[in-house]
Amino acid sequence: MPPTARRAALRTLLAEREVDALLVTDLVNIRYLTGFTGSNAALLVHADGDAASRFGTDGRYRTQADTQVPDLERIEDRATATAVAAAAHDLGIRRLGFESDAVTVDACTALAAAADGVDLHRAPGLVQRLRLVKDDDEVDALRAACTAADAALAGLLADGGLVAGRTERDVALDLENRMRRLGAQGPAFETIVAFGAHSAVPHHRAGDAVLRTGDLVKMDFGALVDGYHSDITRTVVLGQAADWQRELHALVAAAQWAGRAALVPGADVVAVDAAARDVCVEAGLGEEFLHGLGHGVGLQIHEAPALARTGVGTLAAGMTVTVEPGVYLEGRGGVRIEDTLLVRDGGSEALTRTTRELLEV
Repeated sequence: MPPTARRAALRTLLAEREVDALLVTDLVNIRYLTGFTGSNAALLVHADGDAASRFGTDGRYRTQADTQVPDLERIEDRATATAVAAAAHDLGIRRLGFESDAVTVDACTALAAAADGVDLHRAPGLVQRLRLVKDDDEVDALRAACTAADAALAGLLADGGLVAGRTERDVALDLENRMRRLGAQGPAFETIVAFGAHSAVPHHRAGDAVLRTGDLVKMDFGALVDGYHSDITRTVVLGQAADWQRELHALVAAAQWAGRAALVPGADVVAVDAAARDVCVEAGLGEEFLHGLGHGVGLQIHEAPALARTGVGTLAAGMTVTVEPGVYLEGRGGVRIEDTLLVRDGGSEALTRTTRELLEV
């Protein structure tokens, strides 16, 4: 979907907040609405159309803006947000919405002073609502990001990248470099590699721990492609798995299957979380499932919807989410299995394809 169509869709939401325009200052939302990838920008989306809208950036991005945002009149100023807000009165705007979830108190004060004669009104979350459902171009980018992550892990395993004596940090860097060689701009987030007892820490930071035969190896990573993020976790064993490791992996695999099966349009996000969590509860390990089941993924690695006991809303076709149950036995080890999935009519499609079977490497 081109940026013009996304801005048109946003205009249909402005009436809900009873505003004449929306001042967009969140850079992720600006990228979604314009394609602009610079570090300083503001966008005024006017209810009357693009002719009355304005895009702001500074002189460093003049050439980039010519290419990425050629269809909007530009305001060039280093103090971009206030400069765009100052134009609101002359554009006939009486009520200007702003992203109150992305604006500090001090910035709000500055915007109000700049938009003299215009009433500012909180209008959070409007662009995020549009971003919930991905269009075909977004799904293509997500699919490419997932393919790069899958291929990086496959290459790591095929090349003997998991061997005794290697450190967590070595393996993390190896995965990231492989994703780059496969076309990713970089990792989608800081790669998690956790050996042995460290695998029981959900967000362990890769360090100097040395891999030993018999260790669980938890790898949580993703690729960034065209601004879109993938997210995958696999837990393997170096050498032959112990019975308790097999049982733990089988439990988490069953929970993950239940969560994936619950991903259908109209499903309540709390119910999806419960579908997977109940598997762990019935096994007596519900308290060791320490986090929500998953999250939306797209231009941000963590975005709506949240698949969690505290989540709100229902799923719709076109949403992309992770399903990532984990059970963590403190001091021993933990297992997490995660995929990035596309919600579709009739069920979900896994965009990450690496086997979910327990691998002994």
